[in-house]
Amino acid sequence: MATDDLRLRDASAVLDKAAHENFPVAPFFLPRAWREELMAVYGVVRLIDDIGDGDLAPGAGHARCLGVDPADARDPLRMLDAVEADLATVFGGGVAGHPLVRALGPAAERGVLTPGPFLDLIAANRQDQHVSRYETYDDLVAYCALSANPIGRLVLAITGTETPERLRRSDAVCTGLQIVEHIQDVAEDLRRDRIYLPIEDMSLFHVSEADLAAPTAGASVRALVAYETERARGLLNEGTPLVGSVHGRLKLLLAGFVAGGRAAVQAISAAGHDVLPGPPKPTRPRLLREAGAVLRGEG
Repeated sequence: MATDDLRLRDASAVLDKAAHENFPVAPFFLPRAWREELMAVYGVVRLIDDIGDGDLAPGAGHARCLGVDPADARDPLRMLDAVEADLATVFGGGVAGHPLVRALGPAAERGVLTPGPFLDLIAANRQDQHVSRYETYDDLVAYCALSANPIGRLVLAITGTETPERLRRSDAVCTGLQIVEHIQDVAEDLRRDRIYLPIEDMSLFHVSEADLAAPTAGASVRALVAYETERARGLLNEGTPLVGSVHGRLKLLLAGFVAGGRAAVQAISAAGHDVLPGPPKPTRPRLLREAGAVLRGEG
Protein backbone atom coordinates (compact mmCIF):
# COMPACT_ATOMS: atom_id res chain seq x y z
CA MET A 1 0.00 0.00 0.00
CA ALA A 2 2.86 2.32 0.83
CA THR A 3 4.30 1.76 -2.66
CA ASP A 4 0.93 2.50 -4.28
CA ASP A 5 0.62 5.69 -2.22
CA LEU A 6 4.10 6.75 -3.33
CA ARG A 7 3.24 6.17 -6.98
CA LEU A 8 0.02 8.16 -6.69
CA ARG A 9 1.84 10.98 -4.90
CA ASP A 10 4.48 11.17 -7.64
CA ALA A 11 1.78 11.17 -10.33
CA SER A 12 -0.15 13.91 -8.52
CA ALA A 13 3.00 16.05 -8.30
CA VAL A 14 3.25 15.97 -12.09
CA LEU A 15 -0.43 16.84 -12.58
CA ASP A 16 -0.18 19.70 -10.08
CA LYS A 17 2.12 21.52 -12.50
CA ALA A 18 -0.90 22.20 -14.72
CA ALA A 19 -1.78 25.13 -12.48
CA HIS A 20 1.49 26.87 -13.43
CA GLU A 21 1.31 26.53 -17.20
CA ASN A 22 1.02 29.59 -19.47
CA PHE A 23 -2.45 28.47 -20.58
CA PRO A 24 -5.38 26.62 -18.95
CA VAL A 25 -4.94 22.89 -19.46
CA ALA A 26 -8.52 21.75 -18.82
CA PRO A 27 -10.67 24.79 -17.92
CA PHE A 28 -13.94 24.37 -16.03
CA PHE A 29 -16.14 25.41 -18.95
CA LEU A 30 -15.26 22.34 -21.02
CA PRO A 31 -17.37 19.15 -20.93
CA ARG A 32 -16.27 16.80 -18.17
CA ALA A 33 -15.22 14.08 -20.61
CA TRP A 34 -12.92 16.51 -22.42
CA ARG A 35 -11.44 17.77 -19.14
CA GLU A 36 -10.64 14.25 -18.00
CA GLU A 37 -9.00 13.31 -21.28
CA LEU A 38 -7.07 16.59 -21.49
CA MET A 39 -5.71 16.06 -17.98
CA ALA A 40 -4.76 12.47 -18.86
CA VAL A 41 -2.88 13.77 -21.91
CA TYR A 42 -1.27 16.55 -19.87
CA GLY A 43 0.00 14.07 -17.31
CA VAL A 44 1.86 12.01 -19.91
CA VAL A 45 3.12 15.05 -21.82
CA ARG A 46 4.43 16.62 -18.60
CA LEU A 47 6.00 13.32 -17.55
CA ILE A 48 7.84 13.06 -20.87
CA ASP A 49 9.05 16.66 -20.72
CA ASP A 50 10.12 16.41 -17.07
CA ILE A 51 12.16 13.30 -17.89
CA GLY A 52 13.81 15.07 -20.82
CA ASP A 53 14.58 18.18 -18.76
CA GLY A 54 15.70 16.30 -15.65
CA ASP A 55 12.86 17.89 -13.66
CA LEU A 56 11.23 14.84 -12.11
CA ALA A 57 10.87 14.92 -8.34
CA PRO A 58 13.76 13.20 -6.51
CA GLY A 59 13.27 9.53 -5.76
CA ALA A 60 12.72 6.34 -7.67
CA GLY A 61 8.90 6.26 -7.71
CA HIS A 62 8.55 7.02 -11.42
CA ALA A 63 11.28 4.53 -12.32
CA ARG A 64 9.58 1.75 -10.37
CA CYS A 65 6.25 2.49 -12.06
CA LEU A 66 7.96 2.14 -15.43
CA GLY A 67 9.87 -1.00 -14.52
CA VAL A 68 13.22 0.79 -14.55
CA ASP A 69 16.02 -0.02 -12.10
CA PRO A 70 16.03 2.85 -9.56
CA ALA A 71 19.73 3.25 -10.29
CA ASP A 72 18.73 4.41 -13.78
CA ALA A 73 16.06 6.85 -12.59
CA ARG A 74 18.21 9.82 -13.66
CA ASP A 75 19.00 8.40 -17.11
CA PRO A 76 16.63 10.31 -19.45
CA LEU A 77 17.06 7.97 -22.39
CA ARG A 78 16.39 4.86 -20.30
CA MET A 79 13.32 6.49 -18.78
CA LEU A 80 12.01 7.70 -22.15
CA ASP A 81 12.40 4.18 -23.54
CA ALA A 82 10.35 2.91 -20.62
CA VAL A 83 7.58 5.47 -21.20
CA GLU A 84 7.47 4.44 -24.86
CA ALA A 85 7.10 0.80 -23.83
CA ASP A 86 4.35 1.71 -21.36
CA LEU A 87 2.51 3.63 -24.10
CA ALA A 88 2.75 0.56 -26.34
CA THR A 89 1.12 -1.44 -23.56
CA VAL A 90 -1.80 0.93 -23.03
CA PHE A 91 -2.43 1.43 -26.76
CA GLY A 92 -2.20 -2.32 -27.21
CA GLY A 93 -5.07 -2.83 -24.80
CA GLY A 94 -2.98 -3.70 -21.76
CA VAL A 95 -2.59 -2.08 -18.34
CA ALA A 96 0.28 0.41 -18.18
CA GLY A 97 2.62 0.41 -15.21
CA HIS A 98 2.70 4.16 -14.65
CA PRO A 99 -0.53 5.74 -13.31
CA LEU A 100 -0.21 8.70 -15.67
CA VAL A 101 0.11 6.47 -18.73
CA ARG A 102 -2.63 4.18 -17.40
CA ALA A 103 -5.01 7.18 -17.35
CA LEU A 104 -4.90 7.22 -21.16
CA GLY A 105 -6.52 3.78 -21.22
CA PRO A 106 -10.17 4.80 -21.72
CA ALA A 107 -9.38 7.21 -24.58
CA ALA A 108 -7.02 4.68 -26.17
CA GLU A 109 -9.65 1.94 -25.92
CA ARG A 110 -12.27 4.11 -27.62
CA GLY A 111 -9.83 5.04 -30.38
CA VAL A 112 -9.97 8.76 -29.50
CA LEU A 113 -6.18 8.92 -29.26
CA THR A 114 -3.31 7.27 -31.11
CA PRO A 115 0.28 6.85 -29.91
CA GLY A 116 1.82 8.95 -32.71
CA PRO A 117 1.78 12.38 -31.01
CA PHE A 118 3.24 10.94 -27.81
CA LEU A 119 6.00 9.19 -29.74
CA ASP A 120 6.86 12.51 -31.43
CA LEU A 121 7.17 14.14 -28.00
CA ILE A 122 9.44 11.34 -26.85
CA ALA A 123 11.54 11.80 -30.00
CA ALA A 124 11.86 15.53 -29.24
CA ASN A 125 13.06 14.83 -25.72
CA ARG A 126 15.51 12.24 -26.96
CA GLN A 127 16.80 14.89 -29.35
CA ASP A 128 17.26 17.27 -26.43
CA GLN A 129 19.77 14.85 -24.93
CA HIS A 130 22.24 15.25 -27.79
CA VAL A 131 21.22 18.39 -29.73
CA SER A 132 21.61 21.69 -27.91
CA ARG A 133 21.98 24.11 -30.84
CA TYR A 134 19.98 24.61 -34.08
CA GLU A 135 21.83 25.84 -37.13
CA THR A 136 18.87 27.18 -39.10
CA TYR A 137 15.32 28.37 -38.51
CA ASP A 138 14.09 25.39 -40.53
CA ASP A 139 15.94 23.08 -38.15
CA LEU A 140 14.19 24.74 -35.22
CA VAL A 141 10.77 24.46 -36.88
CA ALA A 142 11.41 20.76 -37.51
CA TYR A 143 12.17 20.33 -33.81
CA CYS A 144 8.94 22.17 -32.90
CA ALA A 145 7.02 19.77 -35.16
CA LEU A 146 8.03 17.08 -32.64
CA SER A 147 8.05 19.06 -29.41
CA ALA A 148 5.00 21.33 -29.80
CA ASN A 149 2.69 20.45 -32.67
CA PRO A 150 1.57 17.13 -31.13
CA ILE A 151 -0.16 19.08 -28.35
CA GLY A 152 -2.59 20.81 -30.69
CA ARG A 153 -3.15 17.59 -32.58
CA LEU A 154 -4.07 15.82 -29.35
CA VAL A 155 -6.55 18.58 -28.45
CA LEU A 156 -8.22 18.30 -31.87
CA ALA A 157 -8.34 14.51 -31.52
CA ILE A 158 -9.99 14.65 -28.11
CA THR A 159 -12.59 17.14 -29.33
CA GLY A 160 -13.23 15.25 -32.57
CA THR A 161 -12.51 18.29 -34.74
CA GLU A 162 -9.57 17.17 -36.87
CA THR A 163 -9.46 18.26 -40.50
CA PRO A 164 -6.37 18.79 -42.68
CA GLU A 165 -6.83 22.57 -42.59
CA ARG A 166 -7.32 22.68 -38.83
CA LEU A 167 -4.24 20.53 -38.33
CA ARG A 168 -2.22 22.94 -40.47
CA ARG A 169 -3.47 25.96 -38.53
CA SER A 170 -2.93 24.17 -35.22
CA ASP A 171 0.66 23.35 -36.15
CA ALA A 172 1.30 27.04 -36.90
CA VAL A 173 -0.11 28.08 -33.51
CA CYS A 174 1.84 25.43 -31.61
CA THR A 175 5.14 26.18 -33.34
CA GLY A 176 4.57 29.89 -32.72
CA LEU A 177 3.87 29.25 -29.03
CA GLN A 178 6.98 27.10 -28.73
CA ILE A 179 9.19 29.73 -30.32
CA VAL A 180 7.74 32.42 -28.04
CA GLU A 181 8.53 30.23 -25.04
CA HIS A 182 12.09 29.69 -26.28
CA ILE A 183 12.49 33.46 -26.66
CA GLN A 184 11.19 34.08 -23.13
CA ASP A 185 13.46 31.38 -21.69
CA VAL A 186 16.77 32.24 -23.39
CA ALA A 187 18.58 32.68 -20.07
CA GLU A 188 17.10 29.57 -18.45
CA ASP A 189 17.81 27.43 -21.51
CA LEU A 190 21.40 28.66 -21.62
CA ARG A 191 21.87 27.50 -18.04
CA ARG A 192 20.92 24.04 -19.34
CA ASP A 193 23.46 24.53 -22.16
CA ARG A 194 20.68 24.81 -24.73
CA ILE A 195 20.13 27.59 -27.28
CA TYR A 196 16.98 27.67 -29.38
CA LEU A 197 17.85 30.81 -31.33
CA PRO A 198 19.09 29.69 -34.77
CA ILE A 199 22.87 29.90 -35.07
CA GLU A 200 22.61 31.47 -38.54
CA ASP A 201 20.45 34.25 -37.11
CA MET A 202 22.84 34.83 -34.24
CA SER A 203 25.60 35.27 -36.81
CA LEU A 204 23.43 37.61 -38.87
CA PHE A 205 22.90 39.88 -35.85
CA HIS A 206 26.47 39.45 -34.55
CA VAL A 207 25.30 37.80 -31.32
CA SER A 208 27.64 35.46 -29.46
CA GLU A 209 26.80 32.94 -26.77
CA ALA A 210 28.58 35.21 -24.31
CA ASP A 211 26.13 37.98 -25.23
CA LEU A 212 23.24 35.68 -24.23
CA ALA A 213 24.88 35.07 -20.85
CA ALA A 214 24.92 38.79 -19.96
CA PRO A 215 22.59 40.12 -17.22
CA THR A 216 20.80 42.34 -19.73
CA ALA A 217 20.60 42.39 -23.50
CA GLY A 218 22.65 44.70 -25.67
CA ALA A 219 21.40 46.20 -28.89
CA SER A 220 22.37 43.21 -31.03
CA VAL A 221 20.58 40.71 -28.78
CA ARG A 222 17.48 42.91 -28.68
CA ALA A 223 17.47 43.10 -32.47
CA LEU A 224 17.77 39.32 -32.73
CA VAL A 225 14.97 38.78 -30.23
CA ALA A 226 12.75 41.26 -32.10
CA TYR A 227 13.41 39.39 -35.34
CA GLU A 228 12.53 35.98 -33.89
CA THR A 229 9.51 37.43 -32.08
CA GLU A 230 8.09 38.72 -35.36
CA ARG A 231 8.51 35.26 -36.84
CA ALA A 232 6.53 33.82 -33.95
CA ARG A 233 3.87 36.51 -34.34
CA GLY A 234 3.52 35.56 -37.99
CA LEU A 235 2.96 31.91 -37.09
CA LEU A 236 0.34 32.83 -34.50
CA ASN A 237 -1.44 35.02 -37.02
CA GLU A 238 -1.32 32.21 -39.58
CA GLY A 239 -2.94 29.87 -37.11
CA THR A 240 -5.52 32.25 -35.64
CA PRO A 241 -8.27 31.33 -38.18
CA LEU A 242 -8.35 27.94 -36.44
CA VAL A 243 -10.35 29.62 -33.66
CA GLY A 244 -13.03 30.85 -36.06
CA SER A 245 -13.37 27.40 -37.62
CA VAL A 246 -14.80 25.84 -34.44
CA HIS A 247 -17.69 26.72 -32.16
CA GLY A 248 -18.83 26.75 -28.57
CA ARG A 249 -16.56 25.95 -25.69
CA LEU A 250 -13.77 24.64 -27.90
CA LYS A 251 -13.61 28.10 -29.49
CA LEU A 252 -13.00 29.62 -26.06
CA LEU A 253 -10.25 27.08 -25.31
CA LEU A 254 -8.40 27.66 -28.59
CA ALA A 255 -8.81 31.43 -28.26
CA GLY A 256 -7.07 31.15 -24.88
CA PHE A 257 -4.09 29.36 -26.45
CA VAL A 258 -3.69 31.91 -29.24
CA ALA A 259 -4.27 34.87 -26.92
CA GLY A 260 -1.60 33.57 -24.55
CA GLY A 261 0.94 33.58 -27.35
CA ARG A 262 -0.07 37.00 -28.67
CA ALA A 263 0.01 38.48 -25.16
CA ALA A 264 3.47 37.00 -24.58
CA VAL A 265 4.67 38.61 -27.82
CA GLN A 266 3.36 41.95 -26.55
CA ALA A 267 5.12 41.42 -23.22
CA ILE A 268 8.43 40.76 -24.97
CA SER A 269 7.98 43.92 -27.02
CA ALA A 270 7.05 45.94 -23.90
CA ALA A 271 10.28 44.75 -22.27
CA GLY A 272 12.24 46.28 -25.13
CA HIS A 273 13.03 42.74 -26.31
CA ASP A 274 15.33 42.26 -23.32
CA VAL A 275 14.57 38.71 -22.19
CA LEU A 276 17.85 38.07 -20.37
CA PRO A 277 16.84 39.27 -16.87
CA GLY A 278 13.93 36.80 -16.98
CA PRO A 279 10.94 35.85 -19.11
CA PRO A 280 8.62 38.81 -19.81
CA LYS A 281 5.12 37.77 -18.75
CA PRO A 282 1.84 39.26 -19.97
CA THR A 283 -0.57 40.83 -17.52
CA ARG A 284 -4.04 39.39 -16.99
CA PRO A 285 -5.72 42.44 -18.58
CA ARG A 286 -3.53 42.00 -21.65
CA LEU A 287 -4.48 38.32 -21.85
CA LEU A 288 -8.16 39.18 -21.65
CA ARG A 289 -7.84 41.88 -24.31
CA GLU A 290 -6.06 39.50 -26.64
CA ALA A 291 -8.63 36.77 -26.03
CA GLY A 292 -11.39 39.21 -26.92
CA ALA A 293 -9.57 40.26 -30.09
CA VAL A 294 -9.06 36.63 -31.14
CA LEU A 295 -12.72 35.80 -30.56
CA ARG A 296 -13.73 38.83 -32.64
CA GLY A 297 -11.46 37.66 -35.43
CA GLU A 298 -9.14 40.68 -35.20
CA GLY A 299 -5.59 40.29 -36.48
